[in-house]
Amino acid sequence: MRVQYILVPVDFSPDAEQALDDAIALGQVFQARLSLLHVVSLPGFTEVNLSAYSQKLENSARQQMETYQQRVTHAGLPSETQVIHGDPYRSIVQAATDQPVDLIIMGTHGRTGIPHLLIGSVAERVVRLAPCPVLVTRCPKDQAPLQVGGVPS
Repeated sequence: MRVQYILVPVDFSPDAEQALDDAIALGQVFQARLSLLHVVSLPGFTEVNLSAYSQKLENSARQQMETYQQRVTHAGLPSETQVIHGDPYRSIVQAATDQPVDLIIMGTHGRTGIPHLLIGSVAERVVRLAPCPVLVTRCPKDQAPLQVGGVPS
């Protein structure tokens, strides 16, 4: 398998941080280019004007993406960042379709039970629909956020 271009969707969670670390490590093995993608997803209601809120989310995401890109650059790899608006799984699959992506590396929150049934899994949908292989990583249990009553604290 030849990997020259890795798409790394990030949501700034601990699992996404782990996915970025894994992508950097694998990118160094293959000397691959990393494309970091963050999808700003707003609630499904559109009657309320959320443009100011959306802009704040986008600005915050761009700042965090700069930090991530610096980590990739420090590792000696070429990269670019994208911050887009949309449905996360559809946007990730579309980005993998539009770009010459050889591999997607992404984290998962590992939701189970009712939250998984209600929200679904972005990673699960990407695995089913992506035009390329997908590597889904998780934060090691000893590094995961402390759970209080089933909710990360």
